[in-house]
Amino acid sequence: MSAADNTRAASPAAIAVAYFLVYVVWGSTYFFIGVALDGLPPMLLGALRFSAAGLLLLALCAARGERVWRRALVWRSAVSGLVLLFVDMAVIMLAQRYVSSSLVAIVASSTAVWIMLLDVPAWRQTLRNPAAVAGILLGFAGVAMLYVEQLGDAPGGEQDGWRGMALLVCGCVSWALGTLYTKYRSGGGPSGGFAGAAWQMLTASAAFWLCAAVGDDLRHTDFGMVPRRAWAALAYLVVCGSTLAYTAYVWLLGVRPAAEVATHAYVNPVVAVAIGAGFGGERVTAVQLCGLAVILLSVALVGMKRRR
Repeated sequence: MSAADNTRAASPAAIAVAYFLVYVVWGSTYFFIGVALDGLPPMLLGALRFSAAGLLLLALCAARGERVWRRALVWRSAVSGLVLLFVDMAVIMLAQRYVSSSLVAIVASSTAVWIMLLDVPAWRQTLRNPAAVAGILLGFAGVAMLYVEQLGDAPGGEQDGWRGMALLVCGCVSWALGTLYTKYRSGGGPSGGFAGAAWQMLTASAAFWLCAAVGDDLRHTDFGMVPRRAWAALAYLVVCGSTLAYTAYVWLLGVRPAAEVATHAYVNPVVAVAIGAGFGGERVTAVQLCGLAVILLSVALVGMKRRR
C-alpha cells in the first residue's frame, strides 16, 4: 500500500487523536519529567520509564501478531535507541537539575535546525536555499539569546546555567545525529513498526539501568520516601508519553507526510512553556519568549525547503 493509500485509509478522527498525542502529550512530558525527578534520580527514572513502556509495547505488538524477534530489526532499533532515546532523554533529565522544563523545551525546538546543519549529503541543496540558510542562522541566534540569559538565571547561578545549556545543546546534537543515522543507515521511516519502537525503548532502558548501577541509584533511593506525585508522573510518562505518544508518532509517519508530522517541533515547546508557567509556577521571561519565537521562525524557514 502506498503512502497516499495510507493517507486515504486513515480516518480524520484517528489522525486528530494522534496529533493531539504528539502535540500536547509530548509537550507536557517536559513538565512531568521535572515532577518525577523530585523523587527519583535521572538514570533510575529513565530505566523505570523505558523498561515499563518497552515491555508494555512489545507485549502489545506480540498480541497483534507482529514479528518482534527479527534480528535485523532489533539491531537497528538498538543503535537508534541508544543515540535517540538514551542520550537525548538522559541529557534532558540531567539538564532539568539546572534549568526549568520550559527552557529545556524551548532549546529542544532547535533540533530541526541541527538536523539541517549536520545533514552533510543534503548540504548542496540546503545551501542553495536562502530560507534554509536564514533559518539555520536564526536558530543559532535564538539559542544564543537563551544561553546568555540563562547563565545568571539558573537556580545555582552562572555555573549551573553553563551546565544546563551545554547539556541541552549536546542533547539536540545527539538527537539530530540519531535521526540522520536512522535516515541513512537503518532505512529510516517507520518500517520497523511499533516493535521497532519497543526495542528502542528496551535498549535505552538497558543503558539507563547500567548507569543507575554505576551510580548505585537503587541503594541510595528510599522508594518509601518518593512522593506520590513523582510516581504519578512516572506512570504518565510510561503510558502517555512513551507508549501512546511515541506510537502515535510512528503511526502518523506512515499515514501523513513526514514534513507535516515534524510540525510537532513547533508546538511542543509552546505547550511545555504554558504548562510549566501555569501548573509548575515556572518564570517565563521576555527573553525566553523572544528566543522561542526566533527558534520557531527558524524551524519554519528550514521547513520551507522540504515543503517545496
